[in-house]
Amino acid sequence: MEINAIAQQRIRVITSSGNKDAEDDLAVEEPLEIQLSYIESGKKIKKSISVTMRTPGNDDELAVGFLFTEGIVAEKSQVKAAANDISDENKVIVNLAEAFVPVINSLERNFYTTSSCGVCGKASIDAIKTISAYQNDDNTLLVSKKVIFSLKDQLNVQQSIFETTGGLHASALFDVNGDFIALREDVGRHNALDKLIGNALLNDLLPLADKILLLSGRASFELIQKAGMAGIQVVAAIGAPSSLAVKLAEESNITLIGFLKNDKFNIYSGFERISEL
Repeated sequence: MEINAIAQQRIRVITSSGNKDAEDDLAVEEPLEIQLSYIESGKKIKKSISVTMRTPGNDDELAVGFLFTEGIVAEKSQVKAAANDISDENKVIVNLAEAFVPVINSLERNFYTTSSCGVCGKASIDAIKTISAYQNDDNTLLVSKKVIFSLKDQLNVQQSIFETTGGLHASALFDVNGDFIALREDVGRHNALDKLIGNALLNDLLPLADKILLLSGRASFELIQKAGMAGIQVVAAIGAPSSLAVKLAEESNITLIGFLKNDKFNIYSGFERISEL
């Protein structure tokens, strides 16, 4: 995370015994405009795709991850470069490869999405579902329940900004042995996951079929959809899953875990991937 992910605010603390002035750390929330730049019929085109409220930092990963999970780009070779606009840090421009022309008319997406729900920006229910190139038909992945139990404590160690502000969601990747790989944070849970998946795409790590995804909050439909786009087979959430998230996990052959604690968790789908040992 960049240094401007945290802001200080002067506050007044009120208690039953009195009050005092203090400073509080806040998670920064600012708009990010995602733009595409590409060549079509010999003409350079620049088009705004979305505006999302996000925590500054890893904006290139967020933009690329968003484009991938929305099905606009399918692989790293289709992305030439992604970076913040020199004149506006709240704008990121993704330059596509010269031979690649994206199909974006089918998105039916409004330019504004909230930080808490990317699906809210969809113009119709038909536009919600995306199709993954990675089908989770292989059930050979097996994860010990002891590994799952270890993930929550590891997340607490890694999620440094959340510890400071209490205001950010996190998505983290672990291998099947429970070893930490990467984490991204954001005020928007879907942004945190897009950053994580964008990082994987830019580093040629997709698909993530042999990795475990841990979500710091609840498991929503959109997060399961994004996980499926990246080929993830095991998703664990600290909070509750929604009914639609469970249904999509079942349809996508994803193991979905909810209410993860140090000594207990619920499995909602894909039971066979979790070992009792």
